[in-house]
Amino acid sequence: MTQGAYDSCELCPRHCRAQRSRGACGLCGATSTLRIARAALHFWEEPPISGESGSGAIFFSGCPLRCVFCQNHDISHDGFGVEVTASRLARMMLELEMQGALNINLVTPLHFAPHVHEAVLLARKRGLSVPIVCNTSGYELATVVRDMSDVVDVWLTDFKYASPALAAELSGARDYPEVAATALVEMLSSLRAAGGASRSDDGAMRRGIIVRHLVLPGHVDDSVPSSIASGTSAAMTSIFP
Repeated sequence: MTQGAYDSCELCPRHCRAQRSRGACGLCGATSTLRIARAALHFWEEPPISGESGSGAIFFSGCPLRCVFCQNHDISHDGFGVEVTASRLARMMLELEMQGALNINLVTPLHFAPHVHEAVLLARKRGLSVPIVCNTSGYELATVVRDMSDVVDVWLTDFKYASPALAAELSGARDYPEVAATALVEMLSSLRAAGGASRSDDGAMRRGIIVRHLVLPGHVDDSVPSSIASGTSAAMTSIFP
């Protein structure tokens, strides 16, 4: 994966083809300039991710999904953050490990996939030893998941919607259920290729997948398995036979 991916960007399912390398913003709200909003220990993820020591969370500016209810609106919609290089991002990872982070938790990173891939390789070359967590909305291309699988140990992914209509209303992404299911199949494939799930003796996840399903007020029926649209059922069956 190279920086050339930003020339006519198709790193996410929006396929907007923005010339991000020339300063244009994609539908994610970002150019090719890497921007980080926050890097700190985070204690409120799922227990296998945060444990007692905390997860080394790094929040990336912008987001391809841009849900109307986003709790990090300033980051995802308004572009809050500072410009950094891939080398600086690698140092952030090492600094978080030195602070005791159980892992490096990359929050909504894949619209910057080329930078992230480079940074993880640099950090590992410099001695990073904790797992890399990709914390995603689930709205990802399977090809990008595949390209990142050599640097991601844990997929912490959402499955927000079973209903295309609800996904269109709240995230402008009618194809979300199908895209998220296909990405999840690829995550599972990459996990199996790496040897399957693994935890340390204290229960911390070293390699694996955690799927979070969003339950929205007034739309609890979207969480009922029978409501999964026919377009996603085949992909979900391949994960949960």
